[in-house]
Amino acid sequence: MRVGQGFDIHRTSDDPSRPLVLGGVTIPGALGLVGHSDADVVTHAIADALLGAAGLGDLGQHFPDTDPGTEGVRSIELLTDVLGLIRAAGYTVGNVDATVVAEAPKLAPHRAAMEASLSAIVGAPVSIKATTMERLGPIGAGEAIAAMAVVLLEGSTP
Repeated sequence: MRVGQGFDIHRTSDDPSRPLVLGGVTIPGALGLVGHSDADVVTHAIADALLGAAGLGDLGQHFPDTDPGTEGVRSIELLTDVLGLIRAAGYTVGNVDATVVAEAPKLAPHRAAMEASLSAIVGAPVSIKATTMERLGPIGAGEAIAAMAVVLLEGSTP
Protein backbone atom coordinates (compact mmCIF):
# COMPACT_ATOMS: atom_id res chain seq x y z
CA MET A 1 0.00 0.00 0.00
CA ARG A 2 1.08 3.55 -0.65
CA VAL A 3 -0.32 6.85 0.60
CA GLY A 4 -0.22 10.18 -1.22
CA GLN A 5 -1.34 13.69 -0.40
CA GLY A 6 -2.22 16.55 -2.70
CA PHE A 7 -3.00 20.24 -2.39
CA ASP A 8 -4.25 22.89 -4.79
CA ILE A 9 -5.40 26.51 -4.58
CA HIS A 10 -6.80 28.87 -7.23
CA ARG A 11 -7.82 32.51 -7.11
CA THR A 12 -11.47 33.45 -7.54
CA SER A 13 -12.20 34.85 -11.00
CA ASP A 14 -13.62 38.31 -11.66
CA ASP A 15 -15.39 36.88 -14.72
CA PRO A 16 -19.04 36.27 -13.79
CA SER A 17 -19.41 33.87 -16.72
CA ARG A 18 -16.66 31.52 -15.49
CA PRO A 19 -18.32 28.55 -13.76
CA LEU A 20 -17.15 27.15 -10.44
CA VAL A 21 -16.33 23.46 -10.83
CA LEU A 22 -15.48 21.41 -7.75
CA GLY A 23 -15.09 17.65 -7.81
CA GLY A 24 -16.41 17.59 -11.37
CA VAL A 25 -19.65 19.31 -10.35
CA THR A 26 -20.62 22.80 -11.53
CA ILE A 27 -21.80 24.89 -8.58
CA PRO A 28 -24.51 27.30 -9.80
CA GLY A 29 -24.43 30.96 -8.81
CA ALA A 30 -20.80 30.97 -7.64
CA LEU A 31 -17.79 32.70 -9.17
CA GLY A 32 -15.39 30.33 -10.87
CA LEU A 33 -11.67 30.02 -10.30
CA VAL A 34 -8.78 31.29 -12.41
CA GLY A 35 -6.77 28.56 -14.09
CA HIS A 36 -5.44 27.07 -17.31
CA SER A 37 -8.02 24.27 -17.09
CA ASP A 38 -11.42 24.57 -15.41
CA ALA A 39 -9.44 25.13 -12.15
CA ASP A 40 -11.22 22.34 -10.24
CA VAL A 41 -9.08 22.40 -7.09
CA VAL A 42 -10.66 19.22 -5.69
CA THR A 43 -9.87 17.16 -8.75
CA HIS A 44 -6.38 18.67 -8.99
CA ALA A 45 -5.60 17.81 -5.35
CA ILE A 46 -6.80 14.24 -5.87
CA ALA A 47 -4.77 13.84 -9.07
CA ASP A 48 -1.63 15.14 -7.33
CA ALA A 49 -2.19 12.78 -4.40
CA LEU A 50 -2.53 9.83 -6.78
CA LEU A 51 0.60 10.73 -8.70
CA GLY A 52 2.56 11.28 -5.51
CA ALA A 53 1.50 7.98 -3.99
CA ALA A 54 2.63 6.14 -7.11
CA GLY A 55 5.89 8.09 -7.32
CA LEU A 56 4.92 9.51 -10.69
CA GLY A 57 5.57 13.22 -10.14
CA ASP A 58 2.85 15.83 -10.04
CA LEU A 59 0.03 17.25 -12.12
CA GLY A 60 2.09 20.17 -13.48
CA GLN A 61 4.77 17.77 -14.68
CA HIS A 62 2.25 15.74 -16.71
CA PHE A 63 -0.05 18.62 -17.75
CA PRO A 64 1.90 21.91 -17.70
CA ASP A 65 -0.09 25.13 -17.81
CA THR A 66 2.00 26.12 -20.82
CA ASP A 67 0.44 23.35 -22.95
CA PRO A 68 -2.20 24.86 -25.25
CA GLY A 69 -3.68 21.36 -25.63
CA THR A 70 -4.93 21.42 -22.04
CA GLU A 71 -6.22 24.99 -21.98
CA GLY A 72 -9.82 25.01 -20.77
CA VAL A 73 -9.85 21.22 -20.31
CA ARG A 74 -12.18 19.69 -17.75
CA SER A 75 -10.07 18.53 -14.82
CA ILE A 76 -12.07 15.30 -14.72
CA GLU A 77 -10.38 14.45 -18.05
CA LEU A 78 -6.97 15.05 -16.47
CA LEU A 79 -7.95 12.84 -13.52
CA THR A 80 -8.98 10.10 -15.95
CA ASP A 81 -5.56 10.31 -17.62
CA VAL A 82 -3.84 10.20 -14.21
CA LEU A 83 -5.83 7.09 -13.29
CA GLY A 84 -4.56 5.47 -16.49
CA LEU A 85 -0.99 6.15 -15.36
CA ILE A 86 -1.72 4.79 -11.88
CA ARG A 87 -3.27 1.60 -13.25
CA ALA A 88 -0.44 1.13 -15.76
CA ALA A 89 1.98 1.30 -12.81
CA GLY A 90 0.10 -1.61 -11.17
CA TYR A 91 -1.98 0.28 -8.60
CA THR A 92 -5.65 0.51 -7.77
CA VAL A 93 -7.23 3.18 -5.61
CA GLY A 94 -8.31 2.05 -2.15
CA ASN A 95 -10.02 5.30 -1.16
CA VAL A 96 -9.79 9.08 -1.38
CA ASP A 97 -10.44 11.64 1.36
CA ALA A 98 -10.59 15.31 0.32
CA THR A 99 -11.24 18.59 2.09
CA VAL A 100 -12.36 21.80 0.38
CA VAL A 101 -11.36 25.05 2.10
CA ALA A 102 -13.67 27.93 1.13
CA GLU A 103 -15.77 30.63 2.76
CA ALA A 104 -18.42 30.34 0.05
CA PRO A 105 -20.37 28.77 -1.46
CA LYS A 106 -21.84 26.30 0.99
CA LEU A 107 -20.90 22.85 -0.32
CA ALA A 108 -23.23 20.62 1.70
CA PRO A 109 -25.91 20.65 -1.05
CA HIS A 110 -23.31 19.50 -3.60
CA ARG A 111 -21.26 17.04 -1.56
CA ALA A 112 -23.19 13.90 -2.55
CA ALA A 113 -22.92 14.76 -6.26
CA MET A 114 -19.17 15.38 -5.95
CA GLU A 115 -18.63 12.12 -4.07
CA ALA A 116 -20.72 10.14 -6.58
CA SER A 117 -19.01 11.70 -9.60
CA LEU A 118 -15.50 11.20 -8.27
CA SER A 119 -16.15 7.71 -6.87
CA ALA A 120 -17.42 6.56 -10.26
CA ILE A 121 -14.31 7.87 -12.01
CA VAL A 122 -11.79 6.70 -9.40
CA GLY A 123 -13.45 3.32 -8.90
CA ALA A 124 -13.23 3.59 -5.11
CA PRO A 125 -14.93 5.47 -2.27
CA VAL A 126 -14.33 9.23 -2.25
CA SER A 127 -15.30 11.35 0.73
CA ILE A 128 -15.55 15.13 0.50
CA LYS A 129 -15.47 17.44 3.49
CA ALA A 130 -15.65 21.23 3.63
CA THR A 131 -14.32 23.82 6.03
CA THR A 132 -13.69 27.55 6.13
CA MET A 133 -10.73 29.71 7.10
CA GLU A 134 -12.86 31.63 9.63
CA ARG A 135 -12.50 34.72 7.41
CA LEU A 136 -8.70 34.68 7.71
CA GLY A 137 -6.32 35.22 4.78
CA PRO A 138 -7.16 35.20 1.07
CA ILE A 139 -9.41 32.14 1.34
CA GLY A 140 -11.28 33.73 4.23
CA ALA A 141 -11.71 36.91 2.20
CA GLY A 142 -13.26 34.90 -0.66
CA GLU A 143 -10.27 35.52 -2.94
CA ALA A 144 -9.42 31.83 -3.38
CA ILE A 145 -10.54 28.25 -2.81
CA ALA A 146 -8.21 25.41 -1.84
CA ALA A 147 -8.46 21.65 -1.52
CA MET A 148 -6.40 18.90 0.10
CA ALA A 149 -6.61 15.19 -0.62
CA VAL A 150 -5.18 11.96 0.76
CA VAL A 151 -5.31 8.70 -1.20
CA LEU A 152 -4.53 5.08 -0.52
CA LEU A 153 -3.18 3.01 -3.38
CA GLU A 154 -3.15 -0.78 -3.30
CA GLY A 155 -1.14 -3.25 -5.33
CA SER A 156 2.27 -2.32 -6.59
CA THR A 157 5.22 -2.83 -8.70
CA PRO A 158 8.51 -2.97 -6.83
